[in-house]
Amino acid sequence: MILSDRMREIALVNSAGHILSWDQETYLPSGSADYRSEQLAYLATHAHKLATSDDFLKALADAEQTDDGSDPVRTANLREIRRESDRSVKIPTDLVARESTAQSAGHHAWIAARKASDFSIFAPHLEKLVDFAAEKADLWGFVNEPYDALLEGFERGTSTAAIAELFETLRKDLAPLSAQAVAKSPPSELPPGPYPVEIQQTFNAIVAAEIGFDFHTGRIDTTAHPFCTTLGPRDVRLTTRYMETDFTSLLFGVMHEAGHGMYEQGLPAADFGMPSGSSVSLGIHESQSRLWENQVGRSPEFWEKFYPVAQKHFQQLRGFPLEKFLRHIQRTEFSPIRVEADEATYDLHIILRFRIERMLLNREITIAQVPSTWNDLFRESFGFTPPDDAQGCLQDIHWSMGGIGYFPTYTLGNINAAQLFKAATAVPEISAATAKADYAPLLAWLRENIHRHGGALDPTALMEQATGRPPSTEAYLKHLKSRYL
Repeated sequence: MILSDRMREIALVNSAGHILSWDQETYLPSGSADYRSEQLAYLATHAHKLATSDDFLKALADAEQTDDGSDPVRTANLREIRRESDRSVKIPTDLVARESTAQSAGHHAWIAARKASDFSIFAPHLEKLVDFAAEKADLWGFVNEPYDALLEGFERGTSTAAIAELFETLRKDLAPLSAQAVAKSPPSELPPGPYPVEIQQTFNAIVAAEIGFDFHTGRIDTTAHPFCTTLGPRDVRLTTRYMETDFTSLLFGVMHEAGHGMYEQGLPAADFGMPSGSSVSLGIHESQSRLWENQVGRSPEFWEKFYPVAQKHFQQLRGFPLEKFLRHIQRTEFSPIRVEADEATYDLHIILRFRIERMLLNREITIAQVPSTWNDLFRESFGFTPPDDAQGCLQDIHWSMGGIGYFPTYTLGNINAAQLFKAATAVPEISAATAKADYAPLLAWLRENIHRHGGALDPTALMEQATGRPPSTEAYLKHLKSRYL
């Protein structure tokens, strides 16, 4: 058996699962959830069997023995396949099936719990999912604490201790910065809606295409919780949600997901299913979405070009000055909802979730204590308590999908985005183009320095190669202070 053939077979199975998951989030009838759970469990189990079979392991060992290092991409692929293989073989196939079933059930319970704002509906499912996470961590092994093993699956090469130190350093600067930004932010609101959904869809598509998202290999659909997923080489799906009172929140959501999508569209299509054709980490992936959403989308230069376009689409903006509009999109406030948080306060939400996840994995709190712990930590950071569970511990989809360890990558993405944007705009041609809201040179720089490498380099090495230094909070804090203070 040739290793590359088996990797493509595994990619076919996983991408079929991604299609079913995308459909589950967009168009699946509510009464069809049980069978979808069986389908997803079957595909996850089958992919795991393929990746842990004796013939796969032999093909990997044979390929490693014949690698002479002359092809750096091949060597990198073998290194990363081995890393994933060593993790996969430690997880029994029946655990994969049981966890997949629990995730599907947990997801639908989370939807019901959030709708009712009642954590008790989701609590027994979360308990199972945390138990699965702890079981996998034990099987993978860890040096200091279980969270290390989970974090490695999302952001390879880092550790819980390193993230905790980074977050504490950031928090010391961010806490006073966010408080000052909120105090300084003047009251601001858009002219009242409605901003019709159909017109928002048209405008959002214009913006996504203008910054570089390719609609020949992607599309946008509607869901309750926005996301981006790749269903195959050159098949990238964005999703968003809509509200008619304010078009900007969902526009930034589309720019965020388009950033993810452009990264996926920039990966080597011929290497789909191989590490070199896959994203390197969620912290890098999130840097791409945050860069387009924040460094680009909330800049005055962007809106000097696109505000007249917005005014053509939304008639209530026609007498509303650009200066007031910019104050609205750059306003800061303490919100209970992470996805609605501004740049200056967003990372406080992530630090809270990181702390709770560690507590759960270390068995420092029980599942029943999650709402009260959430509220206590939230009050410590934001000065008030969320009004209910739906706007508190039930607001995120991640735990229902078994994504414990995912949240820290959002803040890593913010840090990386600022550092990458600074490095890119240090190139005079790119700086001149972005000043005119021409983003083709910026996208080309990202294609060359980030996208084309896929997962061939570790995240830290990739950032160092692209920017000349490892990830640091310096550029990010400077960006926040410049924009909000």
